[in-house]
Amino acid sequence: MHTTTLTLHPGRVTLADLRRIHAAPVALRLDPAARAGMQASQATVQRIVDEDQVVYGINTGFGKLASTKIAHERLAELQRNLVLSHSVGTGDALPDAVVRLILATKAISLARGHSGIRPEIAEALLALANANVLPVIPAKGSVGASGDLAPLAHMACVLIGEGQAKVHGAVVSGAQAMRAIGLEPFVLGPKEGLALLNGTQVSTALALAGLFGTEDVFAAALVAGCLSLEAIKGSVKPFDARIHEARGQVGQMAVAAAVRALLDGSQIDPSHPHCGRVQDPYSIRCVPQVMGACLDNLQHAARVLAIEANAASDNPLVFQNGDVISGGNFHAEPIAFVADILALAVAEIGAISERRLSLLLDPGLSGLPAFLIRDSGVNSGFMIAQVTAAALAAENQCLANPSSVTSLPTSANQEDHVSMATYGARRLTDMVRNAAVMVGIEAMAAAQGMEFDRSLKSSPLIEAQFAAIRERVAYLEQDRFLAPDIDAMRAWAQQSEWPAALLSCLPSHA
Repeated sequence: MHTTTLTLHPGRVTLADLRRIHAAPVALRLDPAARAGMQASQATVQRIVDEDQVVYGINTGFGKLASTKIAHERLAELQRNLVLSHSVGTGDALPDAVVRLILATKAISLARGHSGIRPEIAEALLALANANVLPVIPAKGSVGASGDLAPLAHMACVLIGEGQAKVHGAVVSGAQAMRAIGLEPFVLGPKEGLALLNGTQVSTALALAGLFGTEDVFAAALVAGCLSLEAIKGSVKPFDARIHEARGQVGQMAVAAAVRALLDGSQIDPSHPHCGRVQDPYSIRCVPQVMGACLDNLQHAARVLAIEANAASDNPLVFQNGDVISGGNFHAEPIAFVADILALAVAEIGAISERRLSLLLDPGLSGLPAFLIRDSGVNSGFMIAQVTAAALAAENQCLANPSSVTSLPTSANQEDHVSMATYGARRLTDMVRNAAVMVGIEAMAAAQGMEFDRSLKSSPLIEAQFAAIRERVAYLEQDRFLAPDIDAMRAWAQQSEWPAALLSCLPSHA
């Protein structure tokens, strides 16, 4: 049962709102003030039809067929055929959390009042989300231009009683799905099918999911880095605020401040002022510089995605003075770029974590038992867990290759440059999971390293995280079946509950 209702104000929906929608089902409603704009734009479209004006997308064919005028009596057939012909997706269905975001952001976009559709259609999208009746949308088949045509067509199919949807997990027909929310399938009017199919909502939803996942693993990586620093009795001097202010990079200063807050009150650092450790390896010493650069990229991606989630991105657009103008807001290049930026950040978060893990296992660098096991030789300890992390680091490095520079023309060269944003955003899910495994293994290894000397306590915040890790995985006394422990730590790294010192610097929590 939904206990609260989230009102969506088109043009002003926040990242925090979108994170709520992604995290769990929530009752959604459109700001009632949005109805007037939708009704006005729909009336403009109807007037064009009544006056027999020729306007792309209203009474013409689509793409390369834009010069073909469609007779008045066939406009409903045109819109229905558009939806059916574009339902050509393939691959696994998108996750429920992503589909909720697609439904919400498409409703937000339509409710901007530039799409020429009835308010009832936007409201039906939210009705589907509220009832947990989720269109089955294949993940593959969009090039991220002319909108996310194929995946949005699968969404639109349900509204006309076609395609498939999941009702509480069971796959049913589109007609059954509409009955489940108490509605008859729509007979689409002029432009309504095109308005549903044009738009960047699938790319945007996938990129938002990637952003939220990256934020979580970013926070986990800062905690893991602090655990590693304490395990090797590293130096906190490189986190001195003066160093970072002298450079002035915003993300770097924020990360250094977060690490200082996490380690505040530790007994470990003051215990070795004359240990002879002059400089730690970069993976420890340069956490603010590397993770700060990642944070800067997260902040940029968040700004772009917050704008796009509120955008009118179909074509043509209807304006208050009656103008209907063809353009290209469906081109997802902004999303393609930020998906690539997020991919770079995720790859680096995992890469530097894997290097800290390797450091922990090397007694010459860490001062800890080899592979973090006392009876080594007979026991391999964390040796092969690091191999897993290395494999995933290499996989993420390959996946981080940019997608946005790839383009293949479609629609007989009418759509001759495309963004490939949909794949670029979709691959973030795998990358985030890979990074979470790496960070989880590091945190588990760092907790093991801390166990070799528990004469002094770390800070209250780090001790709380140490305890949370021990609730999930036990100390490694001798070799055991580690795969369940690794998955438990992957889940730890993908949680959203982190100390306020971390959440305050993340864009969807700020």
